[in-house]
Amino acid sequence: MSLRSVLFHGLALAAVTGVLLGGAVPAGAADGPAGGAPAAQQGGPDGHTGGRGDRDPRRYEGVVTAKGGIWLHDRPDRGTRRVRFAEQGEHVSIYCKVNGDRVGTNPLWYLLTDGTWAWASARYIGNVGPAPRWC
Repeated sequence: MSLRSVLFHGLALAAVTGVLLGGAVPAGAADGPAGGAPAAQQGGPDGHTGGRGDRDPRRYEGVVTAKGGIWLHDRPDRGTRRVRFAEQGEHVSIYCKVNGDRVGTNPLWYLLTDGTWAWASARYIGNVGPAPRWC
């Protein structure tokens, strides 16, 4: 694993830990990737994006598109511990997205907030409404 990959996974884990322990996100973690999308593309001035997460503008919705379903992981990497299995057609709540282990040609992974805080490859999650913000 490259130094860049180790640092990235460490930052993603720190952001998730901050969220789980008190809603705090490390400085800059919510701003998107270097050179990423401006805040205006991540929702309105208050961050509101509509959809299923109306009460929490940081949540987005998706649906599992993988034939037969997919395994959800504890990090955005296929080689990590499996947390649970999501069936094809299952609706999931997405907190944010990061670049991680490439699945096919897609490097994006979604952090799901359905009680498990597990990661799923974006290749197998279809967005319902707007695309999730960057972690």
